[in-house]
Amino acid sequence: MTRKLKILCLIGARGGSRGIPGKNIRNFYGKPLIAYTIEQALSLKKYIDRIVVSTDDPEISRVAKQYGAEAPFLRPKELASDKSNIGDAIIYTLNRLEKEEKYKPDYILLLQPTAPLRERGDIIKCIELIKNKKCDSVITVCPTNYLFFNLEPDGKLCIINDPKSKIRIKPNRQSVPATHTYNGLVYISRRESFLRYRNFLADNTYAVVCDAWRSVDLDSVEDWVLAEFLYKNKKRLAQKIKKG
Repeated sequence: MTRKLKILCLIGARGGSRGIPGKNIRNFYGKPLIAYTIEQALSLKKYIDRIVVSTDDPEISRVAKQYGAEAPFLRPKELASDKSNIGDAIIYTLNRLEKEEKYKPDYILLLQPTAPLRERGDIIKCIELIKNKKCDSVITVCPTNYLFFNLEPDGKLCIINDPKSKIRIKPNRQSVPATHTYNGLVYISRRESFLRYRNFLADNTYAVVCDAWRSVDLDSVEDWVLAEFLYKNKKRLAQKIKKG
């Protein structure tokens, strides 16, 4: 019999947030923000082995358990600062789970609470893609503008790939390849690959393309207000976009 592969769902939720204080458990359209991600993960128990919240905050830990996730320990404060790397927090969690519980997942699935417009289908597509491709990792991306600019101190725009260039010719959209950017909805990696690269971007990374309008990341109050509006109207918006 083939062994069922274990997928550990990690939900990263540190307590400190300068842009939106307490955002991970702040009320978002009727529930703590983190509740949406936990409930979404719980609805995918067919795929997910465990759901663990990585946090430094006792109150976030309490709320996470209330909604059905595990929060077996708090991460150190040095892994929860503005400058800390989520990769280090993930490796800390993996090491503790292995040391204290002899638990070693095959895959690490990272879901951020700050992506409330993520759909179950986004997660399923990523899980199925990494299994089918046997790749290092899969992340979600969204279409983006085909030109990026730097803004110089005096307000002058420069094409980002050559800030010193004096060329200001804008090519036709059709003449340049489509571009995408990661949107933070879903990340999944093989455990061995993550321990090697300490990142979800590896040599053999694939992507699932998601709608740009669902790719709001909650870093500011402006983001929050926009996300609540989009969440409230997401069914109607999706239908209108589909119709064209």
